[in-house]
Amino acid sequence: MENLKSYIQENKDRFLNELFELIRIPSISSIEANKPDMYRAAEMWKNLLLQAGADRAEVYETKGNPVTYGEKIVDPKAPTVLVYAHMDVMPVDPIELWTSNPFEPEIREGKIWARGADDDKGQGFMHAKAFEYLVKTNQLKVNVKFMIEGEEEIGSPSLPQWCKDHKEMLKADIILVSDTGMIAPDTPSITTGLRGLSYWQVEVTGPNRDLHSGLFGGAVANPINVLSKMIAGMLDDNNRITIPGFYDDVVEVTAEERALMAKAPFSLEKYEKALDLTEVTGELGFTTTERTGMRPTFDVCGIWGGYTGEGAKTVIPSKAYAKISTRLVPNQKHDKIAVLFKNHFENIAPKGVRVKVEYLHGGQGYLCPIDLPAYMAAEKAYETVYGKRPVPVRSGGSIPIISSFEEILGIKSILMGFGLESDAIHSPNENFPLEQFFNGIETIPYFYKYFTEINK
Repeated sequence: MENLKSYIQENKDRFLNELFELIRIPSISSIEANKPDMYRAAEMWKNLLLQAGADRAEVYETKGNPVTYGEKIVDPKAPTVLVYAHMDVMPVDPIELWTSNPFEPEIREGKIWARGADDDKGQGFMHAKAFEYLVKTNQLKVNVKFMIEGEEEIGSPSLPQWCKDHKEMLKADIILVSDTGMIAPDTPSITTGLRGLSYWQVEVTGPNRDLHSGLFGGAVANPINVLSKMIAGMLDDNNRITIPGFYDDVVEVTAEERALMAKAPFSLEKYEKALDLTEVTGELGFTTTERTGMRPTFDVCGIWGGYTGEGAKTVIPSKAYAKISTRLVPNQKHDKIAVLFKNHFENIAPKGVRVKVEYLHGGQGYLCPIDLPAYMAAEKAYETVYGKRPVPVRSGGSIPIISSFEEILGIKSILMGFGLESDAIHSPNENFPLEQFFNGIETIPYFYKYFTEINK
């Protein structure tokens, strides 16, 4: 692969122009009005794969948003890699916090600034260009399939059934994913674990209408007060979750595993400074990296009710709402946790209110053995480009469909991420360093090289 760097250098402007065209499509899966944009993104992915050298590429319908599938079969007897990425992005609110138009990508300070620059248009696009290089230079020795979905940011509700319906077409030896991150630009890492997720919306109803807080205050339960108190009781003084049975299936990490994770470079001082914190918090007895990688958590993602406009309005609101999530560790079942939370939340509600709990979505956690041939190929690929052996880490994030792939297709996934914590995914001013983008395009072909050699 002597000409890999020169190929990237010669085509970097074209790569960026194509990526920017993809980013300009506001493919927000959680907003129904953006449904047509999902199809625009799917069609563009189809064209990108065909132009890169796929034998065929098609847009498939699901019960929700479309899936783009493409493939190149070089030899039916050769190993097959299935590349997974997603074309949908998170909403951009609060829009006023963006320093530039989130769907008009800009390059500043050596970074691409836009929604989807990292998650996952930028990282997914790296695979298309790495594949293009291998095809154009006649160095592709394994079969490659692409599956680009449009619902990852809302929990991939339609993809499991689509995978079941197309199980034969999706046959592969390994799934390759770049939807995670690295510890630092000079410290490559491979994500070996993902947390699961359960996500609800809760509604607390008191009186049948908003009431005057002077005439009714002190006599009628205030739904916001009640909801706040209920939420506050979900964690004890040691920041352990109080839902009965919540920890029943949690597998405690061994001292050996904790020692291995502790080898990953981490500065608590820099962490706190980057987030403008005076002190971190979390479950007693665990470090910050352990809390975010191997322990379950409970968080309120949004809360609202009553009057929130300018000035004052003295009311007791009729309703209060919250969006709540738990991050789960491998072995915890998201559907079981969904029921445990619903039962507990309804049970702790006082008699003066009515509670409604709606389960929005969830997914299982995932663990990848580090002795897989594909893991070793990824390890060598990072080492070739970055000059360092990557550190195995567990991510605090969730990609629910990854565990579904293993369950439905019987295939393990390798999580070769190139994002950084500073990329601000899901937040205003999402960005992706150009260096990481081009390093990703350079690293992925080496994965194919070493994967081919290991499987000879």
